[in-house]
Amino acid sequence: MLELITKYFPELTAVQRDQFTRLGPLYAEWNARVNLISRKDFEHLYERHILHSLGIAKVVQFRKGARVVDVGTGGGFPLVPLAILFPQASFHGIDGIGKKIMAVQGVVAGLGITNCTAEQVRSEDHKQRYDYMVSRAVTTLPEFLRMTKHLIDRTPLSLAEGTVGRALYYLKGGDLADELLPVKQRYRVHELAEFFEEEFFATKKVVQVWM
Repeated sequence: MLELITKYFPELTAVQRDQFTRLGPLYAEWNARVNLISRKDFEHLYERHILHSLGIAKVVQFRKGARVVDVGTGGGFPLVPLAILFPQASFHGIDGIGKKIMAVQGVVAGLGITNCTAEQVRSEDHKQRYDYMVSRAVTTLPEFLRMTKHLIDRTPLSLAEGTVGRALYYLKGGDLADELLPVKQRYRVHELAEFFEEEFFATKKVVQVWM
């Protein structure tokens, strides 16, 4: 299934190719111990979870040294695929369910990923600050922003650090018109169908919200 990833990310290094190749078998092992992904959905792991996570990389390139938090990381998506793709950035996943965090830590250790950590903690109780947030449809966007706005560092980024600005990259699907109405921050909706041709991505989006 590596071919599905290299189809859209052909510049992967040998290390990244190896990590993405081993990601499937590792998740299969952990999924047998901890129910991270339904058995039926697991058949589509590379498309619906790994490539879906990497959709964020089609709209932002995390700079060297960037601090990224995945809120409600669950089984490690989009956390782990993004950490593989951006080895020079720092990724931290948080989730309130301990057994899922244990599985994510096991996958990270199994792949030898050194720029990624995971912690059992509720977003409301987490005190660290980050440059960027990522997440995959944890709740409605206005509610998510209310719960997590304290996680973003308010110090302005210098031009040397990148011109993107601090932002949230939120993976969502379907019609978001009503959900976006209460959002006061500037945002942009990126259609993943513009980047990926598979039918699964027809209604999938990355919502970029500047923080």
